[in-house]
Amino acid sequence: MTREEKATVIKDLTAQLADNPNIYLADISGLNAVDTSNLRRACFKANIKLAVVKNTLLAKAMEASDKEFGELPEVLKGNTSLMLSETGNAPAKLIKNFRKKSEKPVLKGAFIEEAVYIGDENLEALVNIKSKEEVIGDIIGLLQSPAKNVISGLKSGGGKLAGILKTLSEKE
Repeated sequence: MTREEKATVIKDLTAQLADNPNIYLADISGLNAVDTSNLRRACFKANIKLAVVKNTLLAKAMEASDKEFGELPEVLKGNTSLMLSETGNAPAKLIKNFRKKSEKPVLKGAFIEEAVYIGDENLEALVNIKSKEEVIGDIIGLLQSPAKNVISGLKSGGGKLAGILKTLSEKE
């Protein structure tokens, strides 16, 4: 690989790191052809980009990036695959599900919305991370609950102020 080719790969990797808020590094070495194909298919279905990368080039892309990767470059040893996703917990769920049949992939580390996770022991925590949409949905659900009480109070109170107040006081 020439210097120009390496520079192009680093530039492309840097752009991918900038465009994706959720970055997973995994070790998929040792998977046979069938398992590798199944993993790639599962990633495609889950809208996860999967690419095997050279550690030195990814490290240089991380250095060139505006993001603060903390200790993540330290896990760039051995075989490294890059998993990029819009949803923070999608790659973790995919890895966990895939490992029901295989020992790999092994999570090396992850960068999720500016938080860094190092090591496979963090897989369960990453699976349980809620997406922004899920958190917003939870908040809206909590906010709607008091409004539903008021509406049901208005309906059951017969439309008279005294009845409404009585119904609402009974719900407390």
